[in-house]
Amino acid sequence: MRLIVAIAGAALLSGCIPSLDDGARDYPPPPGQPGYPEPPRQDGAAPREPDHTSQRGDEEVTALPAPRPSWEARPVVADAPEVPQQRYTVVPGDTLTRIAARTGAGVDAIARANGLDKPYAVREGDRLDIPGGRYHLVRTGESGIAIARAYGVPWSRVVEANGLIEPFILRTGQRVLIPGASAAVTPGPSSSQPSIAAQRAAAFHLDIDDILTGGEPALAANAQPSRPAPGPTRVLPVTAAVAPPARFAGGGFSWPVEGRLLSHFGPGQPGERQDGVTIAAPVGTPVRASADGVVAYVGSAIPSLGGLVIVKHGSTWTTVYGYNSRLLVQRGQAVRRGQTIALSGETGSVERPAVHFELRRGRTPVNPEDQLPRR
Repeated sequence: MRLIVAIAGAALLSGCIPSLDDGARDYPPPPGQPGYPEPPRQDGAAPREPDHTSQRGDEEVTALPAPRPSWEARPVVADAPEVPQQRYTVVPGDTLTRIAARTGAGVDAIARANGLDKPYAVREGDRLDIPGGRYHLVRTGESGIAIARAYGVPWSRVVEANGLIEPFILRTGQRVLIPGASAAVTPGPSSSQPSIAAQRAAAFHLDIDDILTGGEPALAANAQPSRPAPGPTRVLPVTAAVAPPARFAGGGFSWPVEGRLLSHFGPGQPGERQDGVTIAAPVGTPVRASADGVVAYVGSAIPSLGGLVIVKHGSTWTTVYGYNSRLLVQRGQAVRRGQTIALSGETGSVERPAVHFELRRGRTPVNPEDQLPRR
């Protein structure tokens, strides 16, 4: 059965989630013609020019251009003021939100310091400890990664300092404690300021956990995350936070490709640890979603993993697919188990054509071989 998959054609599949399943398995891309902009290679080789469409006979597979991630589309200015540690006496009409606004500290930080539980009720005359530090005021569309990069602090430290939990979506107007931040950098005539911001961004190390916990843009105070798009034609803006599935659809997980395991989960070379497995796969092999879910990330922001797709499945489950040469889905798109989401490649740090595959429960990588059917 012939399958025609193109962005224009996807709009005709009303009420359905498009799939590239039929006939896609034996569909290799033309040699040297990757359909997705090749990420920087670890060996320093220059990336090849992208060719977004590959054809074989009258079949077509279209690689989708990945938009800039939220942390690049909405950069952050490191302008957090220093808040001194102090004691505050509650006056008539005070709420914890008003107290936070007056002192410059974060609501959650004050609540934690004083053992307050939601709805954070305070009474006139209460004496509250106001924890000192630098508190960044979150603006519309800012993501955790962008905030951490601006201050040169690992995002994981910001998560821990603020007690952030699933789904890790910030709110506009929220004040986030920046642990260990140096003096704030504010816009001005100094020529050294741009270089300081660039140095912090260059030194920032991005990993899978950062994308999962800090990749979503901030929401307005009373707004809800956007619903997943049914197909690749409706691209959600980078400033829209995406709602992950509430529950895992069930049925277990399946292997993204068939092939020999080149590396296993767990300890690798001395001092290294593998958070997933590496599966041998010829360039152009369809990479299939391991379960129903919503695409959380598409791009090449982690150079060692090359072309990367991350899918959230609900109940805190996440799958990760790396080393791809073509990416065939968009962030915020709903996908079905077995749907082709990418074509395998030889990008990133891999030394031969393969697929990198991870399975995570919350923020913890788990061994895919313990969760997937025995091979």
